[in-house]
Amino acid sequence: MDNLLTFAITVFTGFFAIANPITNMTIFLTLTEGADKQTKRSINKRATFIAFIIVTVFVLLGTFIFEMFQISIPAFKIAGGILVFFVGFEMLQSKKSNVKHINNVHIDENIAVSPLAIPIISGPGTIVTAMNFSSNASNIKTLIVILMFGLLCFLTFLTFRVSDLVVRKIGNNVISVIGKIMGLIISIIGTGMVIQGIKISFNLVS
Repeated sequence: MDNLLTFAITVFTGFFAIANPITNMTIFLTLTEGADKQTKRSINKRATFIAFIIVTVFVLLGTFIFEMFQISIPAFKIAGGILVFFVGFEMLQSKKSNVKHINNVHIDENIAVSPLAIPIISGPGTIVTAMNFSSNASNIKTLIVILMFGLLCFLTFLTFRVSDLVVRKIGNNVISVIGKIMGLIISIIGTGMVIQGIKISFNLVS
């Protein structure tokens, strides 16, 4: 029982470090800026639910999916890194035309799928981490991996839910500045994913 508890804590810590809900809240605030409460709640629910489904599918069928489509881990990291980089770059440049239509501040709710669900919440790092924890694991440990990511998604949902309160407390201008800083950080993370994928491809990882 103690081993399972330790395993659960390790898994949750790994997920939290990669898909930090507090960090992702800033991204959520930036992408949904100007949206009404109902729209934000809809995007929040869809993003966290879809992220949970994506990771669960990869935990259960990841190896089969990779083999069926002949996807390598390096290619997955490089593609995911490029996606993450462009999300961060748009945040940094304040280019919102691809996800928003300024008339009546209408928000394209498809941002719940991309970039929020994937690659922000359930990105390459999260998926690979989940597959690493569940590979050659017993059924109970596989279930723990799914439950721990479910817990992370729930915490992410709650964090996104209180984002309006955060805006009222610290102000839109501060959120805008934080959003740009996060855009830079996310771009760097994306670049790091690409570099890591290239290193693995050419066996440069020490």
